[in-house]
Amino acid sequence: MSNTEAPDSPPSFEDPFRGDDVEQRIYGTILQTRKPTTASDIATRVECDPKTARKYLGWFADLGIVTQYDGHPTTYERNNAYFEWRRINQLAAEHSVESLQEHVHQLTTRIATYEETYDATTPATVDALRVAEENDDRTIDDVYSDLSDWATAHEERKRYERARQQRASTETEQASG
Repeated sequence: MSNTEAPDSPPSFEDPFRGDDVEQRIYGTILQTRKPTTASDIATRVECDPKTARKYLGWFADLGIVTQYDGHPTTYERNNAYFEWRRINQLAAEHSVESLQEHVHQLTTRIATYEETYDATTPATVDALRVAEENDDRTIDDVYSDLSDWATAHEERKRYERARQQRASTETEQASG
């Protein structure tokens, strides 16, 4: 901790995992890793021994949190499918079937509005520059913001629908069991 930080203040932006134990620092680092990375590189980032990093990364691989690529050297990468699964389970646990269905409905309405506004079925088919040039009231930043929100709404709708299906299935099993 630097001399300017209060004891109960959050860690500095430059070193957000400073007070955490090695396992938490490795976990935090792998969350930020977007390409296969060696245990030695991760160990350097978290300031620990490479053997320690390999131990925790192997454990995270066994849990499905990271994907381990055998090679020389072995590399590790964040397993996005694990985090997607975890998010869906979290939604299913925290919301009722009705609440999840309402989220799906709201997201579907938002998506339909974008489809109508841009006369397209997906944000990927929209020529943002052309739309901005043809509309005096829409800047390129406005269009990109809409396209980003539209893409996010598609992804969120999938998650909420999967969570709704999971929750409904669980409730059906409990009612019949």
